Amino acid sequence: MGVSNNITAVLNFIAFLASIPIIAAGIWLAQNPDNECIRNFRWPIVILGILVLLVSLAGFVGAYWNKQGLLALYLFSMALLIVILLILLIFAFVVTRPDGTYHVPGRAYEESRLDGFSAWLRDHITSSGSWAKIRSCLADSDTCIKLAQEYITADQFFNSHLSSLQSGCCKPPSVCGYSYVSPIMWVNPANPTADPDCYMWSNDQNQLCYNCNACKAGLLGNLRKEWRKANVILIVAVVVLIFVYVIACSAFKNAQTEELFDRYKRGWV
Repeated sequence: MGVSNNITAVLNFIAFLASIPIIAAGIWLAQNPDNECIRNFRWPIVILGILVLLVSLAGFVGAYWNKQGLLALYLFSMALLIVILLILLIFAFVVTRPDGTYHVPGRAYEESRLDGFSAWLRDHITSSGSWAKIRSCLADSDTCIKLAQEYITADQFFNSHLSSLQSGCCKPPSVCGYSYVSPIMWVNPANPTADPDCYMWSNDQNQLCYNCNACKAGLLGNLRKEWRKANVILIVAVVVLIFVYVIACSAFKNAQTEELFDRYKRGWV
């Protein structure tokens, strides 16, 4: 195995290592309660990470055993995967840039407005056709039920740092002026006309505010925070992959030059 192939093999091992945080970020996203209810968003990152891992292994095998055809396939496939990852990163950054959350006076948690998030997220996640299944999934989860086990008094609840999903789905909007009984039971709204969601609230544990725009906004708020955290990991991994790919291309060209030079010395050309 020539020097250039040695370098390529080491680089592919680095690319292999870079695929691990991509897969880990995808698994972390998929295991979050809100993503469990949005199936289309659960596994794309994991699949891309696994593809990077497999392509890196193919490149390592090609470099170690000097399989030029396999190395060429590796370079093409890795270039394609890097482009897909870059497109995904740019797209995720654009659609998660708008932030619909706002601070509520006297509360530690924030609330969200649906129109504050990107139109693409609203159209593809909170549209009427998609929301029915998501709503049913959220109602079957313990997202809201566990709040009743964690907080007893109103002060405890108002000083808690709820997730955007819990803030939007598990209680009525603060502007409605409901009186606290428990985290999932509220009565006597002082200002029921302040927001259409005030009429959507129900103390039925299967209803709560799952039909509220606030719940839809809370789901988008959770997704936004999670994807922006995952983007940091993905950016680092993509930078490493690009660096590795550029050097691997150079090493591949050098390996071909070495092979031609060896043939020339042996009188094959």
